[in-house]
Amino acid sequence: MADIVAHKTPLPELECLKSRRMKTGMNGIERHRMTSRKGPQTVKTETYSNVLCSPKPTLEEVSTWGQSFDKLMCCPAGRNSFRQFLRTEFSEENMLFWLACEEFSKETNKSVIEEKARLIYEDYISILSPKEVSLDSRVREVINRNMPEPNLHTFDDAQLQIYTLMQRDSYPRYLNSLAYKNLLKPLSEQSPES
Repeated sequence: MADIVAHKTPLPELECLKSRRMKTGMNGIERHRMTSRKGPQTVKTETYSNVLCSPKPTLEEVSTWGQSFDKLMCCPAGRNSFRQFLRTEFSEENMLFWLACEEFSKETNKSVIEEKARLIYEDYISILSPKEVSLDSRVREVINRNMPEPNLHTFDDAQLQIYTLMQRDSYPRYLNSLAYKNLLKPLSEQSPES
C-alpha cells in the first residue's frame, strides 16, 4: 500500500505576518516549561492577555477589516475582535488553532517542534478534544500519518482549511454583526472627517 503524501498547498502569506515573523521579540509571548521524553523544554505561546492588550484600533484600521479577511487577520486588534465574535458563535477554537499553527511555524528546535505538534494535535485535532476543529478526512489522515515524525508543515493543510472556513463562513457574519458595527460606529463619530 502506497503512503499518502501530504499535498502542500501554500498558506496565505499575509504581508503583516511575514514582517511579524522577522521581528520575534518577547512582546506578547509567554514561555511555558514542558516536560517531554527528552526532558524539560521551553515553549513560547501567544497569550490571551496579549491579544486583549492590543492597541485600540483606528477608524481606518476597522474600516479595512471590512475590505478583506487578510487585513483583519493582520491586525492584532482585528484578530482580537474577530476572536471575541467567534466565541459568541462557539467556534473560537478555529482562531486558537490558527494562532497555534502560526506560532508552531516559527519554531526551529526539533524537540520543541515535536512537543508543540503533540500539544496542537491533542488540543485541536484529536476527536477526544473539546476544542476539536472541523477538518475533512483527507487532511486528518495526512496529519495522523505525519504525527510520528512531525515537521513544520504537519498542520499546513489543516491551517489553510480552517483559515478558509473562517474566511468564507464566519467573516461575512462578523461584518454584519453588531460587534463589528458597534466598533465601527463610535470610531466614525469621533473621526474629524465626519
